[in-house]
Parts: sequence; structure tokens; C-alpha cells
Amino acid sequence: MLVVCGGFFDKPWKLYQFQIKGIEFYSSLKDIPKENGFFVFSYSLSAETIGVKVKSSDLPKIIFVKIGEVKEFNKTYEPVILEFVSFSLNKEAYLQRVKEIKREIEKGVVYQINLSTKIDFFLEGQPLDLFLKFFQTQKTPYAFFLDLKDFFIISGSMELFLQKRGDTIVSKPIKGTAKNRKILEENLKDKAENLMILDMMRNDLSKIAMVGTVEVKELFKIEEYSTLFQMHSTVSAKTNAKFEEILLNTFPPASVTGAPKKKAVEIIDLLEPHPRDYYCGCAGFRLEDDFTLSVLIRTAFGTKEKLFYFAGSGIVYDSQEEEEWKETLSKIQAFYSFSSY
Repeated sequence: MLVVCGGFFDKPWKLYQFQIKGIEFYSSLKDIPKENGFFVFSYSLSAETIGVKVKSSDLPKIIFVKIGEVKEFNKTYEPVILEFVSFSLNKEAYLQRVKEIKREIEKGVVYQINLSTKIDFFLEGQPLDLFLKFFQTQKTPYAFFLDLKDFFIISGSMELFLQKRGDTIVSKPIKGTAKNRKILEENLKDKAENLMILDMMRNDLSKIAMVGTVEVKELFKIEEYSTLFQMHSTVSAKTNAKFEEILLNTFPPASVTGAPKKKAVEIIDLLEPHPRDYYCGCAGFRLEDDFTLSVLIRTAFGTKEKLFYFAGSGIVYDSQEEEEWKETLSKIQAFYSFSSY
């Protein structure tokens, strides 16, 4: 089953179900088919794109779903229960890693790192109902549910990694999260971090762009969602590069790694005890030479009753450890609300 939000097609944020005509798995971006369909790319492909081996499980690196007819999807969800099991990095461990990152920043090794924790749950109920509840709690443009029987993926992403229409390609990296618009508008730390990631995306796009076409379209735009506010900027370019070439030059998304990207990915893999797998990868539709790919944030995957959700925050030199943990928990709230921690 594949259920997606209309944001992938610049339509209202309603849900649509696609007929699945076939599913294929790949391990390299160089082997992916040129057919139309829905793709999921694992963060573990960083080994191919930037030459940094990262932790990974035995889940497929690339999922390709051949799609057929589409129809609106309207279903009310049945009750589900999520039982919290554990963090891969609990509060104490997370705060310690933030301090370690700040030391690396002080030494000039990196400028920013995105640090995440994995949250393990037991699920009582159907994964589709959990997705529908998640979507109703916080509607986002790039939400989707993919059930492959052996495992499933749930995403409530609001972040556009790359969208190509004709020869125009656009990216909208998100950096900056708060529960209050005014706080986010006045937060110099978030704006500095946002600008840093925007510059990385400008650099990534310049690798596949026509000379002189990379430009910033929006700076520090704030979007409101049901549980939080997010800040994004927008960069665009003109390109005649093909799908695989674009991914090989831009993946993984800058907003979920850090600066500089290669060194950030190396440090992330040292500090995070868990494989990210699909979290911080990307997913979306390819239709001929056009495509729309979301960043796989607010994303969970699992098998039957076992479920893994991820959340993190961007660490810079003036990050406050406690505030970074609070931001991480705020990104879980629409999926599961913690009464403590």
C-alpha cells in the first residue's frame, strides 16, 4: 500500500492512494530504473555519494515502487497504542554528545552537526492507523505511508529536499524550530544555522547547475504547523542534469548532516550508536525528468509491532545543551507526546 499527501504534486494536503504494480530494490544510485514511480533512498547511500561509510542495517538502500492508478484516500483511523521502550541516546547521553560536538566546532573541525536519537516503540494496532493519526495530528505536505508487508515506513515530513520542474530545480532546507513564532523570528542562532545550511545547498546545486543560475528565492521564511513553527530558506537553479547525477552530487541532504558535509557525516557516525537507515534519506516521485523529493525527517519505520522513530537538532558553537534536547523532543510531539524526559 502507498498513501501520500498531495503536497508532492503541488495539490492540497489531502491523501491519495496509488496502485502498486511492482516493487524493486537497489543498492546503488547508478542502477536505479528510469521509469516513473515512487522512490525511497536510505541515508546509508552516503557511502556512495560522499565516500563515508555509515552504519546501516539489512534494509534495502533504495526502494522503487511502480505505480498505477491513483484515487483520493478517505479513511478514519482506528485506535492505536504506542508503548515507549527506549532512546538510543537518552537525555544524559545526548547532552554529552552536544558538548563533544561543541569541542569539535571550537577546534575548527566542523561548523555545525545534526545530532539525532532513535526512539524505540512497541505498536499495538495497525501501522496505517498510526500514520493516519499522525497525519491528522500534524498535516504536512510530504507525508506518506508505504507498507511492503515485511516492513513499513511512515513519514510526516514537511521538508522539500529537491523539486525539479522542467530545467528549474528548487530546494527548501529547514533549520530552526520553536513553539512560538516570535521566538523563532528573533533567534539569531537559528538564523545563523539556517544560513549555513542554505550556503551548503547553494554549493551542492552549483555542481549540477548551469553557470550563474543559482539564486536564493526566500530567506528565513517561517511556516506554522500544529505543534511547532519551522524556518526554511529557498534556493533555486537551472539544470540539465539527470536524476541520478543530481542525487550523486547533492545527497545526503545538507540540513540533516552539517558543515562541512563529509566531516559532519563522519562525526555523526562516531557519535550516534544507531544506523539512520531511511531517516535523513529522501523519498518521493519521479515523473519523466521531473521529480519531487522530501527529506525523511519526522519519519518512522518498523516491522509489525516494532517501530523506530528519530528526532534530532542542529548543533552550533553557541548551542545550549538543554535547549537542544527540548527541541529534539518537540519534533516527536505530533507522533508521541512524552510526559517527562
